[in-house]
Amino acid sequence: MQESHHQNADLLLINGLVLTLDDADQRFNPGAVAIGGGEIIEVGPSSDLAAKYRAAKSLNVEGCVVLPGLINGHTHAAMTLFRGLADDLPLMEWLQDHIFPAEQKLTADWVYWGTLLACAEMIQSGTTTFCDMYLFEHKVAEAAKAAGMRALVGEVLYDFPSPHYGLIENGLSFTESLIQEWKDDPLIRIAVEPHAIYTCSPDLLKRCSNLAERHGVPLIMHLSETETEVRQSLDQYGLSPVAHLEHLGLLNSRLIADHCVALSPEDMEWLAKRQVQVIHNPESNMKLASGIAPVPRLVEMGINVALGTDGCASNNDLDLFGEMDSCAKLHKVANLDPTALPARLALKMATRNGAKAIGLEEKLGTLTPGSWADVIVVDFRKPHLTPLYEPVSHLVYAARGADVRHSIIHGRLVMEDRNLLTIDINEVMDHVRIFAKTLRS
Repeated sequence: MQESHHQNADLLLINGLVLTLDDADQRFNPGAVAIGGGEIIEVGPSSDLAAKYRAAKSLNVEGCVVLPGLINGHTHAAMTLFRGLADDLPLMEWLQDHIFPAEQKLTADWVYWGTLLACAEMIQSGTTTFCDMYLFEHKVAEAAKAAGMRALVGEVLYDFPSPHYGLIENGLSFTESLIQEWKDDPLIRIAVEPHAIYTCSPDLLKRCSNLAERHGVPLIMHLSETETEVRQSLDQYGLSPVAHLEHLGLLNSRLIADHCVALSPEDMEWLAKRQVQVIHNPESNMKLASGIAPVPRLVEMGINVALGTDGCASNNDLDLFGEMDSCAKLHKVANLDPTALPARLALKMATRNGAKAIGLEEKLGTLTPGSWADVIVVDFRKPHLTPLYEPVSHLVYAARGADVRHSIIHGRLVMEDRNLLTIDINEVMDHVRIFAKTLRS
């Protein structure tokens, strides 16, 4: 073949077992992925692509599985700062006696470093996109951008004064300014994020919804996380949290509802009818003893359910490989049915369903030409991943975050051979250790 027939690519992954996770569930072994301009140019047999493309950089990923980057549907990234601070406590005691007081000491600077630490952990465990709710969220956006990560972020809004913006009026205008500031960014998007129905008045919820609608951005909130929340809602409004949101006109496909653990059959009907996006956080729900979300039933009803880790203070890590494993097993034992949530569904929740939840299903969650190049390479040349019969099964039940070898986000290599290329991890950990000392004193 003459040289002039070569097409150019920025990056070429060759000789891997490529899982496209597309509609036809195409696999190529040995397969290759050609990347250019932040997008996937082509996916196919390794010999074909190796002959066709001249790449600025090629990575031989023999013995590895190549798949779309994982999407963490619900995080409070900077809560890495509070990892292991207060464990084995009931939710309200944990929140009111430990987490809220600790958060009063937060500054914008600490949120920046805590988020960078989260980004390092996520990149090293195969997560390429996260959806965040926290304080000083402009710093979360800056940290994600610095780390080269994709993120959907929003400032948490509630009726009482925030340690960041003070009164709620400031919170709403701050959110609006964030939307303007980041509106054309390739990596960072902004959402409107009221905390929950028990921390936000009906009026505030409506204002948040209007703001999200006006700017065409997602609305994100915690919903029906515990039976206590449901009882409070019934006492206060005579309606379940889901019915309360329906009554206020907040249920639609733009709403990303975190947790959805305590649901009645009617609640589930509403979520299905209004096409609400649900984020399941099994490890956090287990650790805080919030209960078990009825995920198999929600999926059966056609509801899009994605996967999240929640914050490090209630998990205590951001490893979506561990989360997929917990997710699949939790629903098997809860339903006394080993087929209740198969590995294939757990992987889909962490990829395609996550992309759909955040409104990016056209661009993320599969390895298809024209998609953004968010790609991870998992090294299967390990004792615990040998022998190999079915890669999806290994990814969910045997692989761990530490098996991720390369991470690519928007066509950029952010981790190569386990080395972070965008974050000085020792500097970040030093900063976070200083914060922990300050908090202790």
